[in-house]
Amino acid sequence: MHISDGVLPISVTVGGYVAGAALAALSARRTKSEDLPKLAVMTSAFFVASLVHVPFGPTSVHLILPGLTGALLGQSAFLSISLGLLLQSLLFQFGGLTALGANALMMGLPALACGWLFQKFKGRTRMRQAVVGGLIGALGTVLAATILALLLITGGEDFFGVVKIALLAHVPVIIIEGVISAFTIAFLGRVKPVLLEPSFLRQAQ
Repeated sequence: MHISDGVLPISVTVGGYVAGAALAALSARRTKSEDLPKLAVMTSAFFVASLVHVPFGPTSVHLILPGLTGALLGQSAFLSISLGLLLQSLLFQFGGLTALGANALMMGLPALACGWLFQKFKGRTRMRQAVVGGLIGALGTVLAATILALLLITGGEDFFGVVKIALLAHVPVIIIEGVISAFTIAFLGRVKPVLLEPSFLRQAQ
C-alpha cells in the first residue's frame, strides 16, 4: 500500500509532508513516557507486518495494522506509523522519502480515527472489546485503502485502473486484519486489560 516516489503531484507531496509533520509532532507531544515501550512494540509490529508484500497485478498488498495500532496507542498511533514508514524508506526504500508524508497520512489518519472509535465503543466486557477490536481492525484498512485511492486519483486518470485493483486486492487484507485485531484485543483484555486504556485514565487510576 506504499505510494512510491514520483507518483503524486508535487503539490500533493508537499501538502502531505506539511500535514504529516504537523500530526507527527502533535502525536509525539501527546505521547507519555510510560507509553514508549508499547509504542516501540507496535512500531516494530507495523514495520515487520508491512514488509511482507504480496504482488497483485500492478500493485501489491500487505498487512498494515492501522486499526490495531490506533486501538492500542490512541493519539500516539500517528507517531508510531510515521517512524515505521521512515525506517522502511531509509532501510528498504519502501515508498521512498518524497512520498513519506502522503504515506503517513494514508495509514496514520485511519489509525487515529480507529483509536478514537475503539475507546468510545469498546465497553467493559472482553467479548465486546474483541468484537469492536475486530471491526476497528477491518475499518482501519478500509479507510487506508480509500485514502490510497483518493491520493492516486490526484495523479491523473491513468491511475484509475490501479485504484480499482488496489481496492479489490485489499479485501482479503481487510478480513485478515479484522481477525488479527479481534484476537489481539481479546488476548490483551484477558491478560493485561490496562493496555486497552488510554494513558490519562491509567494515571487517574
